[in-house]
Amino acid sequence: MLVPVVAGAAPASAATTPQVSCTSGKAGLAAKLQRDITAALASRTGTVAVGLRDRTTNTTCTLRATVSYDSASIVKVTVLATLLWDAKKTNRYLTSRESDLATAMITKSDNAATTSLWNQLGVTKVKGFLTAAGMTRTVPGSGGYWGLTRINVTDEQRLLSLITARNNVLSDNARAYILKLMGRVITSQRWGTPAGAPSSVSVHVKNGWLQRATRGWRVHSIGAFKGDGHDYTISVLTDNNSTMNYGVNTIQAVAKVIHRDLIPTATAASRYTPTTTPREAYVAVPQG
Repeated sequence: MLVPVVAGAAPASAATTPQVSCTSGKAGLAAKLQRDITAALASRTGTVAVGLRDRTTNTTCTLRATVSYDSASIVKVTVLATLLWDAKKTNRYLTSRESDLATAMITKSDNAATTSLWNQLGVTKVKGFLTAAGMTRTVPGSGGYWGLTRINVTDEQRLLSLITARNNVLSDNARAYILKLMGRVITSQRWGTPAGAPSSVSVHVKNGWLQRATRGWRVHSIGAFKGDGHDYTISVLTDNNSTMNYGVNTIQAVAKVIHRDLIPTATAASRYTPTTTPREAYVAVPQG
């Protein structure tokens, strides 16, 4: 039985603030997750959106699931998925050049590699993939500014679902390739949703950040995790952060309670420790 639970994500005085909503097939888990995610965000400023899905316990949690954010480098997973989806249509393998660019784009968040693939594909093909994937609220950035693609938790969770389970959009080989690259992200970029993940769980992550003149820093993290009897995905999108590290800390506060609540048997010593020096190349965006 799915038990829906809703709790405030901010003090009661903020009557219009969206609330964390959780459902689960496991007794007591929804209530625990909504309480702990709410507590993790209680003292945080900025705007935070959260998505969680655990296939094993039929658990979901959402907060601001349809609110749009500038993507920064999170869109790079969509770019790779589009490339593989497009190659599948003509039953071809990636070229050595494409493979090199894809590897740099995901594992090192290389912006030049992303621009090359974005320009090669063109916005029409990106939109074609988004339609096929059912990512109906994602809007590709215009003028070549892929980092200004508008994303949301619902669509990011949909993308992670396609990557982590068999479907008619991405082939099994394509899914395995994306997960392989997300599992090889360089150490300085393995922050965010992996924070608090036990060592028994495989970690696949992609992060992004971007500072703009309005609404401060956008800092995002999406991750797929499997092991210890669980198969789950987490998306946390944030903006209006005072600094990049503030956004990182907000994401990690949410991630830690999710991993702990899903897999409470893991000891603290075995948990993944994120880097204290997160780094990523800056995304090129218009001035102002």
